[in-house]
Amino acid sequence: MRAGQLMERQDGAPQAQDAQPDDGAFAQDMAAMLAHRPRGISPKYFYDAEGSRLFDRICELPEYYPTRTELGILQQQAGEIAKLAGPRAEIVEFGAGSLLKVRLLLDAFDRPARYLPIDISGDHLADAAALLRRDYAGLDVQPVAADYTRRLLLPAPLPGAGQRVGFFPGSTLGNFTPDEALHFLQVAAQVLGGGALLLGADLVKNPAVLHAAYNDAQGVTAAFNLNLLARANRELGTDFDLAGFAHYAFYNAPQSRIEMHLVSMRRQSVTLAGRAFDWAEGETLHTENSYKFTIDGLRALAVRAGFRPGPVWTDPERLFSVHWLHAP
Repeated sequence: MRAGQLMERQDGAPQAQDAQPDDGAFAQDMAAMLAHRPRGISPKYFYDAEGSRLFDRICELPEYYPTRTELGILQQQAGEIAKLAGPRAEIVEFGAGSLLKVRLLLDAFDRPARYLPIDISGDHLADAAALLRRDYAGLDVQPVAADYTRRLLLPAPLPGAGQRVGFFPGSTLGNFTPDEALHFLQVAAQVLGGGALLLGADLVKNPAVLHAAYNDAQGVTAAFNLNLLARANRELGTDFDLAGFAHYAFYNAPQSRIEMHLVSMRRQSVTLAGRAFDWAEGETLHTENSYKFTIDGLRALAVRAGFRPGPVWTDPERLFSVHWLHAP
Protein backbone atom coordinates (compact mmCIF):
# COMPACT_ATOMS: atom_id res chain seq x y z
CA MET A 1 0.00 0.00 0.00
CA ARG A 2 2.32 2.80 1.01
CA ALA A 3 5.77 3.81 2.02
CA GLY A 4 5.77 5.29 5.49
CA GLN A 5 2.03 5.53 5.74
CA LEU A 6 0.76 2.28 4.29
CA MET A 7 -0.12 -0.91 5.92
CA GLU A 8 -0.99 -4.19 4.36
CA ARG A 9 -4.28 -5.62 5.56
CA GLN A 10 -3.58 -7.19 8.88
CA ASP A 11 -5.52 -6.72 12.11
CA GLY A 12 -8.67 -5.09 10.85
CA ALA A 13 -7.18 -1.66 11.48
CA PRO A 14 -4.56 -1.02 8.81
CA GLN A 15 -2.00 1.64 9.37
CA ALA A 16 -3.01 3.49 6.31
CA GLN A 17 -6.01 4.67 8.27
CA ASP A 18 -3.69 5.81 11.06
CA ALA A 19 -2.08 8.34 8.78
CA GLN A 20 -5.05 10.25 7.53
CA PRO A 21 -3.65 12.63 4.93
CA ASP A 22 -4.99 16.18 4.94
CA ASP A 23 -7.37 17.39 2.25
CA GLY A 24 -4.63 19.48 0.65
CA ALA A 25 -2.39 16.48 0.04
CA PHE A 26 -5.33 14.40 -1.19
CA ALA A 27 -6.39 17.13 -3.61
CA GLN A 28 -2.83 17.62 -4.84
CA ASP A 29 -2.28 13.91 -5.43
CA MET A 30 -5.68 13.48 -7.06
CA ALA A 31 -4.95 16.35 -9.44
CA ALA A 32 -1.55 14.88 -10.28
CA MET A 33 -3.13 11.48 -10.94
CA LEU A 34 -5.75 12.93 -13.27
CA ALA A 35 -3.18 14.96 -15.18
CA HIS A 36 -0.76 12.12 -15.91
CA ARG A 37 -0.82 8.76 -17.64
CA PRO A 38 -0.64 5.95 -16.79
CA ARG A 39 -2.79 6.90 -13.83
CA GLY A 40 -1.95 5.80 -10.32
CA ILE A 41 -2.40 7.06 -6.76
CA SER A 42 -1.20 6.06 -3.31
CA PRO A 43 -3.43 3.55 -1.52
CA LYS A 44 -3.08 5.60 1.66
CA TYR A 45 -6.20 7.37 0.43
CA PHE A 46 -8.26 4.21 0.79
CA TYR A 47 -8.68 4.78 4.49
CA ASP A 48 -11.36 7.25 5.39
CA ALA A 49 -13.94 6.00 7.91
CA GLU A 50 -15.84 4.04 5.28
CA GLY A 51 -12.69 2.55 3.82
CA SER A 52 -11.56 1.44 7.26
CA ARG A 53 -14.94 -0.17 7.90
CA LEU A 54 -14.73 -2.04 4.62
CA PHE A 55 -11.20 -3.13 5.44
CA ASP A 56 -12.43 -4.66 8.69
CA ARG A 57 -14.86 -6.73 6.65
CA ILE A 58 -12.13 -7.81 4.24
CA CYS A 59 -10.09 -9.26 7.09
CA GLU A 60 -13.03 -11.50 8.02
CA LEU A 61 -13.72 -12.82 4.52
CA PRO A 62 -13.23 -16.56 3.92
CA GLU A 63 -11.09 -15.85 0.85
CA TYR A 64 -8.77 -13.44 2.64
CA TYR A 65 -6.26 -15.74 4.33
CA PRO A 66 -3.37 -13.42 5.46
CA THR A 67 -4.80 -12.10 8.73
CA ARG A 68 -6.00 -15.37 10.22
CA THR A 69 -2.98 -17.30 8.88
CA GLU A 70 -0.43 -14.95 10.40
CA LEU A 71 -2.34 -14.90 13.68
CA GLY A 72 -2.28 -18.68 13.73
CA ILE A 73 1.47 -18.77 13.19
CA LEU A 74 2.08 -16.22 15.95
CA GLN A 75 -0.17 -18.08 18.36
CA GLN A 76 1.48 -21.42 17.65
CA GLN A 77 5.04 -20.10 17.81
CA ALA A 78 4.62 -17.53 20.61
CA GLY A 79 6.66 -19.58 23.07
CA GLU A 80 9.63 -19.99 20.74
CA ILE A 81 9.48 -16.34 19.74
CA ALA A 82 9.48 -15.34 23.41
CA LYS A 83 12.60 -17.44 24.04
CA LEU A 84 14.37 -15.75 21.16
CA ALA A 85 13.33 -12.33 22.49
CA GLY A 86 14.57 -13.07 25.99
CA PRO A 87 13.54 -11.31 29.22
CA ARG A 88 12.69 -7.63 29.46
CA ALA A 89 12.57 -7.10 25.70
CA GLU A 90 11.50 -3.79 24.22
CA ILE A 91 9.00 -4.25 21.39
CA VAL A 92 9.24 -1.71 18.57
CA GLU A 93 6.21 -1.94 16.26
CA PHE A 94 6.55 -0.22 12.91
CA GLY A 95 3.07 1.19 12.67
CA ALA A 96 0.32 0.60 15.20
CA GLY A 97 -2.59 -1.49 13.96
CA SER A 98 -5.49 -2.76 16.01
CA LEU A 99 -2.98 -4.17 18.56
CA LEU A 100 -4.35 -7.71 18.27
CA LYS A 101 -1.07 -9.21 17.10
CA VAL A 102 1.22 -7.31 19.46
CA ARG A 103 -0.91 -8.50 22.38
CA LEU A 104 0.10 -12.05 21.50
CA LEU A 105 3.72 -11.00 21.99
CA LEU A 106 3.06 -9.05 25.16
CA ASP A 107 1.24 -12.03 26.64
CA ALA A 108 4.00 -14.48 25.70
CA PHE A 109 7.15 -12.44 26.42
CA ASP A 110 9.00 -12.58 29.74
CA ARG A 111 8.29 -9.26 31.49
CA PRO A 112 8.50 -7.00 28.42
CA ALA A 113 10.08 -3.72 29.43
CA ARG A 114 8.53 -1.33 26.95
CA TYR A 115 6.32 -1.04 23.88
CA LEU A 116 7.33 1.56 21.30
CA PRO A 117 4.70 1.88 18.56
CA ILE A 118 5.84 4.03 15.63
CA ASP A 119 3.29 5.70 13.39
CA ILE A 120 2.85 8.98 11.59
CA SER A 121 -0.48 9.69 13.33
CA GLY A 122 -0.11 11.00 16.85
CA ASP A 123 -3.83 10.71 17.59
CA HIS A 124 -3.96 7.04 16.71
CA LEU A 125 -0.84 6.37 18.77
CA ALA A 126 -2.34 8.07 21.80
CA ASP A 127 -5.46 5.90 21.55
CA ALA A 128 -3.41 2.73 21.16
CA ALA A 129 -1.18 3.63 24.09
CA ALA A 130 -4.15 4.29 26.37
CA LEU A 131 -5.63 0.87 25.58
CA LEU A 132 -2.41 -0.99 26.31
CA ARG A 133 -1.68 0.95 29.50
CA ARG A 134 -5.14 -0.01 30.72
CA ASP A 135 -4.71 -3.70 29.94
CA TYR A 136 -1.02 -4.14 30.79
CA ALA A 137 -0.39 -2.51 34.14
CA GLY A 138 3.26 -1.66 34.58
CA LEU A 139 4.11 -1.81 30.88
CA ASP A 140 5.97 1.28 29.72
CA VAL A 141 4.19 2.38 26.54
CA GLN A 142 5.99 5.17 24.71
CA PRO A 143 4.53 6.13 21.33
CA VAL A 144 6.84 7.55 18.67
CA ALA A 145 5.15 9.80 16.09
CA ALA A 146 7.34 9.40 13.01
CA ASP A 147 7.50 8.11 9.46
CA TYR A 148 9.04 4.70 9.97
CA THR A 149 10.44 4.49 6.43
CA ARG A 150 12.81 7.36 7.11
CA ARG A 151 15.70 7.82 9.50
CA LEU A 152 14.41 7.11 12.99
CA LEU A 153 15.54 8.35 16.36
CA LEU A 154 14.18 6.14 19.14
CA PRO A 155 14.40 6.76 22.88
CA ALA A 156 17.42 5.29 24.61
CA PRO A 157 16.88 1.77 25.98
CA LEU A 158 15.51 1.58 29.48
CA PRO A 159 17.99 0.67 32.23
CA GLY A 160 17.99 -3.10 32.59
CA ALA A 161 16.00 -3.68 29.41
CA GLY A 162 16.77 -6.60 27.13
CA GLN A 163 17.08 -6.57 23.37
CA ARG A 164 14.90 -4.53 21.05
CA VAL A 165 12.55 -6.64 18.97
CA GLY A 166 11.03 -4.94 15.95
CA PHE A 167 7.58 -6.10 14.85
CA PHE A 168 6.31 -5.61 11.31
CA PRO A 169 3.37 -7.94 10.67
CA GLY A 170 0.78 -8.20 7.94
CA SER A 171 3.18 -8.44 4.98
CA THR A 172 3.26 -4.67 4.89
CA LEU A 173 6.67 -5.05 3.33
CA GLY A 174 4.88 -6.21 0.19
CA ASN A 175 3.27 -2.82 -0.26
CA PHE A 176 6.63 -1.20 -0.91
CA THR A 177 8.49 -1.27 -4.19
CA PRO A 178 11.56 -3.54 -4.04
CA ASP A 179 13.81 -0.51 -3.50
CA GLU A 180 11.53 0.82 -0.76
CA ALA A 181 11.44 -2.58 0.93
CA LEU A 182 15.23 -2.72 1.02
CA HIS A 183 15.40 0.83 2.38
CA PHE A 184 12.91 0.07 5.12
CA LEU A 185 14.84 -3.01 6.21
CA GLN A 186 18.05 -0.99 6.27
CA VAL A 187 16.38 1.59 8.54
CA ALA A 188 15.03 -1.18 10.79
CA ALA A 189 18.44 -2.84 11.02
CA GLN A 190 19.97 0.43 12.19
CA VAL A 191 17.40 1.18 14.91
CA LEU A 192 17.28 -2.40 16.19
CA GLY A 193 21.05 -2.79 16.47
CA GLY A 194 21.87 -5.91 18.47
CA GLY A 195 18.22 -6.96 18.57
CA ALA A 196 15.95 -8.56 16.01
CA LEU A 197 13.02 -8.00 13.66
CA LEU A 198 9.91 -10.22 13.65
CA LEU A 199 8.56 -9.84 10.13
CA GLY A 200 5.42 -11.18 8.46
CA ALA A 201 5.65 -11.87 4.72
CA ASP A 202 3.00 -13.22 2.35
CA LEU A 203 4.29 -15.99 0.11
CA VAL A 204 4.14 -16.71 -3.60
CA LYS A 205 1.44 -19.33 -4.12
CA ASN A 206 -1.17 -20.66 -6.51
CA PRO A 207 -2.45 -17.60 -8.40
CA ALA A 208 -6.02 -18.84 -7.93
CA VAL A 209 -5.68 -18.40 -4.16
CA LEU A 210 -4.34 -14.88 -4.61
CA HIS A 211 -7.04 -14.02 -7.14
CA ALA A 212 -9.77 -15.13 -4.74
CA ALA A 213 -8.27 -13.14 -1.85
CA TYR A 214 -8.51 -9.88 -3.81
CA ASN A 215 -11.72 -10.69 -5.71
CA ASP A 216 -14.03 -11.95 -2.98
CA ALA A 217 -17.43 -13.34 -3.82
CA GLN A 218 -19.25 -10.77 -1.68
CA GLY A 219 -17.65 -7.86 -3.53
CA VAL A 220 -16.25 -6.24 -0.37
CA THR A 221 -12.81 -5.66 -1.88
CA ALA A 222 -14.45 -4.13 -4.94
CA ALA A 223 -16.40 -1.75 -2.70
CA PHE A 224 -13.20 -0.95 -0.81
CA ASN A 225 -11.40 -0.08 -4.04
CA LEU A 226 -14.28 2.00 -5.39
CA ASN A 227 -14.57 3.87 -2.10
CA LEU A 228 -11.42 5.75 -3.12
CA LEU A 229 -13.47 7.49 -5.80
CA ALA A 230 -16.41 7.97 -3.44
CA ARG A 231 -14.07 9.62 -0.97
CA ALA A 232 -12.82 12.00 -3.65
CA ASN A 233 -16.42 12.93 -4.43
CA ARG A 234 -17.19 13.56 -0.77
CA GLU A 235 -14.06 15.44 0.18
CA LEU A 236 -12.80 17.05 -3.02
CA GLY A 237 -16.00 17.68 -4.96
CA THR A 238 -15.08 15.42 -7.88
CA ASP A 239 -17.88 13.83 -9.88
CA PHE A 240 -16.69 10.25 -10.38
CA ASP A 241 -19.56 8.03 -11.52
CA LEU A 242 -18.88 4.90 -9.49
CA ALA A 243 -21.05 2.86 -11.83
CA GLY A 244 -18.64 3.82 -14.61
CA PHE A 245 -15.66 2.10 -12.97
CA ALA A 246 -15.00 -1.54 -12.11
CA HIS A 247 -12.68 -3.21 -9.61
CA TYR A 248 -9.90 -5.21 -11.25
CA ALA A 249 -7.29 -7.17 -9.30
CA PHE A 250 -4.88 -9.72 -10.72
CA TYR A 251 -1.62 -11.48 -9.99
CA ASN A 252 1.27 -10.20 -12.09
CA ALA A 253 3.44 -13.33 -11.97
CA PRO A 254 6.61 -11.84 -13.56
CA GLN A 255 6.55 -9.10 -10.90
CA SER A 256 5.35 -11.44 -8.09
CA ARG A 257 2.70 -8.95 -7.08
CA ILE A 258 -1.03 -8.45 -6.88
CA GLU A 259 -2.11 -5.29 -8.68
CA MET A 260 -5.38 -3.51 -7.95
CA HIS A 261 -6.90 -1.16 -10.50
CA LEU A 262 -10.12 0.69 -11.19
CA VAL A 263 -11.13 0.32 -14.85
CA SER A 264 -13.11 2.96 -16.74
CA MET A 265 -15.97 1.08 -18.37
CA ARG A 266 -16.67 3.76 -20.99
CA ARG A 267 -15.45 7.09 -22.31
CA GLN A 268 -16.18 9.64 -19.61
CA SER A 269 -15.04 12.87 -18.04
CA VAL A 270 -14.29 13.69 -14.40
CA THR A 271 -14.10 17.20 -12.99
CA LEU A 272 -11.83 18.44 -10.22
CA ALA A 273 -11.68 22.11 -9.21
CA GLY A 274 -13.47 23.12 -12.40
CA ARG A 275 -11.11 21.26 -14.72
CA ALA A 276 -12.34 18.29 -16.77
CA PHE A 277 -10.22 15.17 -17.28
CA ASP A 278 -11.06 12.57 -19.91
CA TRP A 279 -11.01 8.83 -19.38
CA ALA A 280 -10.83 6.38 -22.27
CA GLU A 281 -12.81 3.17 -22.21
CA GLY A 282 -10.61 0.52 -20.60
CA GLU A 283 -8.22 3.04 -19.04
CA THR A 284 -7.23 2.15 -15.48
CA LEU A 285 -6.32 3.85 -12.23
CA HIS A 286 -3.65 1.77 -10.46
CA THR A 287 -4.50 1.83 -6.75
CA GLU A 288 -2.33 -0.80 -5.05
CA ASN A 289 0.52 -3.28 -5.35
CA SER A 290 1.05 -6.18 -2.96
CA TYR A 291 4.29 -8.03 -3.58
CA LYS A 292 4.56 -11.70 -2.62
CA PHE A 293 7.80 -13.36 -1.53
CA THR A 294 9.61 -16.65 -1.55
CA ILE A 295 11.28 -17.57 1.73
CA ASP A 296 14.72 -17.64 0.11
CA GLY A 297 14.08 -14.34 -1.63
CA LEU A 298 13.01 -12.63 1.58
CA ARG A 299 16.01 -13.94 3.48
CA ALA A 300 18.34 -12.73 0.73
CA LEU A 301 16.73 -9.28 0.87
CA ALA A 302 17.21 -9.23 4.65
CA VAL A 303 20.91 -10.08 4.25
CA ARG A 304 21.31 -7.20 1.79
CA ALA A 305 19.84 -4.90 4.45
CA GLY A 306 22.30 -6.11 7.09
CA PHE A 307 20.22 -8.69 8.95
CA ARG A 308 21.26 -12.26 9.73
CA PRO A 309 18.30 -14.57 9.04
CA GLY A 310 17.08 -16.76 11.88
CA PRO A 311 14.12 -19.14 12.18
CA VAL A 312 11.21 -19.02 9.74
CA TRP A 313 7.73 -20.23 10.57
CA THR A 314 4.93 -20.99 8.13
CA ASP A 315 1.45 -22.48 8.19
CA PRO A 316 1.00 -26.06 6.91
CA GLU A 317 -0.11 -24.82 3.48
CA ARG A 318 2.82 -22.38 3.23
CA LEU A 319 0.53 -19.46 2.54
CA PHE A 320 2.32 -17.05 4.86
CA SER A 321 5.64 -16.77 6.67
CA VAL A 322 6.97 -15.15 9.84
CA HIS A 323 10.71 -14.47 10.00
CA TRP A 324 13.10 -13.84 12.88
CA LEU A 325 15.91 -11.62 11.60
CA HIS A 326 18.91 -10.79 13.80
CA ALA A 327 19.92 -7.14 13.60
CA PRO A 328 23.63 -6.27 13.37
